[in-house]
Amino acid sequence: MTETDCQCKVGRGVDAFGLEGIHDELARGWCGDGRERQSLRELADHFNRRLLRSAVESADEAPLSGEVSNLYRLLTADDVSSGVRTQTRGRLETAGVPVDEVESAFVSHQTVHTHLTECLGISRETSEDDPDARRRADRDRIRALQSRTEAVTTDALERLRESDALAIEGFDVLVDVNVLCDECGRQHDVGALLDDGGCDCKV
Repeated sequence: MTETDCQCKVGRGVDAFGLEGIHDELARGWCGDGRERQSLRELADHFNRRLLRSAVESADEAPLSGEVSNLYRLLTADDVSSGVRTQTRGRLETAGVPVDEVESAFVSHQTVHTHLTECLGISRETSEDDPDARRRADRDRIRALQSRTEAVTTDALERLRESDALAIEGFDVLVDVNVLCDECGRQHDVGALLDDGGCDCKV
């Protein structure tokens, strides 16, 4: 399943709260990408904090450094009393944050694993020493993101057209990613470049 078809909880949360770039953040965190790999629980917490931050900022609140992490802990940690949790929820609701909607959008580590492996098609077991496998994994991830961009753009244009906010009849959305080689000036489709293993001037 590609990211375009993603109807899992992660995908719905991304759409509902506008979490730009979160798919790539989760993928890089899980695979390492030159850094220490993060666990699925760490990635779930990262996603949930991003979601909470988006909701707080949408309510015209400007969270201080570390405040969102503390709010998330107060809403979810086992060692927080019910009274403190209720007080925290009340504070957020007063500020205009839809707490029930936010909490219902929080994801578990199992959900993150499903999203990474089934929606984005990423395998953590891909060998870091196998260039072909690494290129294939990144090619598939880029293609999934392209497909999702097409789907989101198409949906937005159709809604605008149907509400008479955009004057257009039939249309097609095309999302192409091209790479320009600084050495020889040749332009490559990113998928073809990854499949070929590099530019002709170097391979």
